[in-house]
Amino acid sequence: MNGCCPNSATARRRTAGTVGALAVAHAFVATIAVAVAAGPASAAGVLLSGRMGDRALLVIDGAPRTVALGQSTAGVQLLRWLGDDAEIERDGVIQRLSPGGSAAVAGTPAARTGPRQAVLAVGPGGHFVTTGAINGRPVPFMVDTGATLVAMGRDQADRLGIDLTHTRTATTMTANGPVRVHLVTLNTVRVGDIELVNVGAAIVPQPMPMVLLGNSFLSRLQMRRDNDSMLLQMR
Repeated sequence: MNGCCPNSATARRRTAGTVGALAVAHAFVATIAVAVAAGPASAAGVLLSGRMGDRALLVIDGAPRTVALGQSTAGVQLLRWLGDDAEIERDGVIQRLSPGGSAAVAGTPAARTGPRQAVLAVGPGGHFVTTGAINGRPVPFMVDTGATLVAMGRDQADRLGIDLTHTRTATTMTANGPVRVHLVTLNTVRVGDIELVNVGAAIVPQPMPMVLLGNSFLSRLQMRRDNDSMLLQMR
């Protein structure tokens, strides 16, 4: 497994792999705007994944796209923001979108069809971040394709109620040298509309600003990047 622990020497620069991802996370975790979503394309074909400033991150007919306020993309115009909801116009019909929900038109029930998926927005430093859940409890995630396993700090594991008493241990090399980690299997990991069971994870002793979403989760999905968004989809 690649290094998965933060250290002060790398906190101000980007480096390859897990250590670099954590260094950047330390730099922007306090101010980052998380714009993420989850859910399949609706019957109306438009889903609000999240928000980046005045731009909306949408899934339009299954494809992730961004649109600026007052602008149009793929026939969808972003009219205005109503709190966290977005008002859009498509084919002459004005609809109100809620984060992670389908387009809502008065008198029309929202339908959920299509494959399970999640759309993530790129954050500062070019890393994809999102909120999700482990064993049903919310956690902040950062995608790290260089990490073999999902990785988190001992403090986060304690908050999630993960019992490390009878777990296996292993040694991983980090920028600070060898570190002893606990190896566990998470009951469930959820990002957006995707929930996987029995996901391998490593628990490191140091606190971490985010849970690294490593390949024990990502390798079971299809991933596609489209400019400033990433689509995760069940195979």
